[in-house]
Amino acid sequence: MFDLPTDLPADLVPLSWLLGVWEGTGVIDYSAGDDRFEGEFGHRVSFSHDGGDFVNYAATAWIIGEGEDAPHTPLVAETGYWRLARPQGSTDAGPALLPATQARETPRTADDVEALRNAEGGFDLEVAIVHSDGISELYLGQVKGPRIDLASDAIVRPASAKAYASATRMYGYVDAHLLWAWDIAALGGSLASHASARLARVE
Repeated sequence: MFDLPTDLPADLVPLSWLLGVWEGTGVIDYSAGDDRFEGEFGHRVSFSHDGGDFVNYAATAWIIGEGEDAPHTPLVAETGYWRLARPQGSTDAGPALLPATQARETPRTADDVEALRNAEGGFDLEVAIVHSDGISELYLGQVKGPRIDLASDAIVRPASAKAYASATRMYGYVDAHLLWAWDIAALGGSLASHASARLARVE
């Protein structure tokens, strides 16, 4: 049973079912040219908040070796921020370290958030994720009840990074578990299923 925190900023309520630390396993299965990647991996994901109108995201993953004593091989880690899409105004800080130019007289309310609901009955999302290999992703999508659908709007990668063109991600809350699937177009391959996992909340 998950108890909704009572101190959540209004903008985070549609994402509240994500909050916590999740752990579990998944599978990788992706082909690009003559290369085939497959195997089981462990995954730990954290969604947290610090009072702002965004969710902090961090994830680590590792290939699970065969046998109890087999070493685990780390995979690329991620960190980022998830937020409802809304125009930033004079009461919002930024860009960079610029403070708000006008004080907010009252906190944002459920009515303010409800006004953001889109034509499909969900809420538009902006998700920024940075990978430990230097690749950055900007996803646009929506949260609708216990489901999130995202598609990459922009990918920035340094010259040293491997080819990575686009991606989609789906998250769902099913039977008290976090299920996700991640499709990618990488290494010259087309957009296709690449990884999926089932995670349980541990914190």
